[in-house]
Amino acid sequence: MIVATVLPFAIGAFALALLLNLYRLLRGPGLADRILALDTLYINSLALLILLGIRFGTALFFEAALVIALMGFVGTVVLSKFVVHGDIVE
Repeated sequence: MIVATVLPFAIGAFALALLLNLYRLLRGPGLADRILALDTLYINSLALLILLGIRFGTALFFEAALVIALMGFVGTVVLSKFVVHGDIVE
C-alpha cells in the first residue's frame, strides 16, 4: 500500500536528479566536476532502473542496472586514470 504511494515520488525525484546531473555534466566548471557528475549520473540511473523494475515487476530492469553498474565503474576508473596520468595505457 505505501509502496504504491511512495514509488512514483521516488521515481520523480531520481528523474529530477538525473536532469540536474546532466546539467552539471554539460556545464561543469572543471574536468573533475564533470567526472563526478558522470559518476553520479550512472548511480542515479542505476537507482532509477531498480525502482522501475520494482514498479513494473520485471527482472529485465535489474539486469540492465547490473550492466550499467559494471560499465560505470570501469568508466570512472578509466577517466580517473586519464586525469591523473594523462594517458590511459602506460
